[in-house]
Amino acid sequence: MPMKFIGLQDNLKNALAIVSHVVSKNINLPILNNVLFKIDKGQIELSATNLEIGITHQMRGKVDAEGAFAVDSRVITDYINLLPSEKVEFEQKDNEIKIKCENYKTKIKIQPAQDFPLLPVVNKEKGFSVGMEDLKRALGQVVFAVSNSETRVELSGVLFWFSRDKITLVGTDSYRLAEKEIKAKANYDPGDLKVIVPSRTLLELVRVLSSIKPEDQLESGAEIKISLSENQILFSFGSTELVSRLISGNYPDYKQIIPGKFQSSVLLSRDEFVRAVKASAIFAKAGVNDINLTMKAKEKKLLISSASAQVGESSIELEGEFSGEDNDIIINYRYLLDGLSNVEGPRIKLELINGQTPCLIKSEANNQYIYIVMPIRQ
Repeated sequence: MPMKFIGLQDNLKNALAIVSHVVSKNINLPILNNVLFKIDKGQIELSATNLEIGITHQMRGKVDAEGAFAVDSRVITDYINLLPSEKVEFEQKDNEIKIKCENYKTKIKIQPAQDFPLLPVVNKEKGFSVGMEDLKRALGQVVFAVSNSETRVELSGVLFWFSRDKITLVGTDSYRLAEKEIKAKANYDPGDLKVIVPSRTLLELVRVLSSIKPEDQLESGAEIKISLSENQILFSFGSTELVSRLISGNYPDYKQIIPGKFQSSVLLSRDEFVRAVKASAIFAKAGVNDINLTMKAKEKKLLISSASAQVGESSIELEGEFSGEDNDIIINYRYLLDGLSNVEGPRIKLELINGQTPCLIKSEANNQYIYIVMPIRQ
């Protein structure tokens, strides 16, 4: 009996949206332009891969006869998206798939399933559980700081540092660094386990998590399971799995650049600081993006200033709660704003040793997130 199954258009549309995003036009390996449909043991599973990242998603439907086929991702996605929101019938005949939905009928050429590359298998016995929203928010807070350069490949990913009850995520491009701790549960003792996950994988993970339906979140208890093999990482949630290669190499010992003691610190309103930095940024030198932060501890004032020969100059004074001595630093306003947009809470703490060392920004409310910016040295 030829392969046959029925699924709702809405479920098919959602499943294709989840998996087909990793498909990239590949001239050398045309099979990678396809989505694999695998109908097995009453389950309808869709898979796609670009050989770095692989995604599988199981969707609900009625299976009449099992089988598997690969079909052009763009063709099937575009067609399914245009169908009425009704039942869609699939039936395989030789090297094509017949699709029927109300008054729509089509035949699409397919490829043999055995030509499709096998996705890596990662053992799920040992692993970590983490809140879906916690991980999604944490990734947003660190992945922007990752390097785009291919010269230092270990900086093109996020460091995942696992322990028994937490995961520390770190992103840096050597000009700024973001570190976020989130609670996690391990079902074994991982010791001091560190891996580097490509930023492209994590951006894809955030995209998929953002498209997850509420019923899928309920199914997984709104948790993500993370499992590791020697050079692969697997994220499992609801009826979706994302597997990716890891970046080989050693992540730099970033802890040594986080200052332990500071000469000066100020506590101030985050919103007021952001507005003042944006206003000063208008007068920063093009290409340098420099603004000056001057701490006047005795006057309890923070001066944010900038000057450009072409545009003019600006200075803004903010009040804050100071400790320590007078200090100043020249900083890239873009890097500063990136960090400020990710620090949570109404008040932030800015800490300095001097103008030649990194400054640290964190929330007044919690220490789970820190952001460090290197100074612009004159």
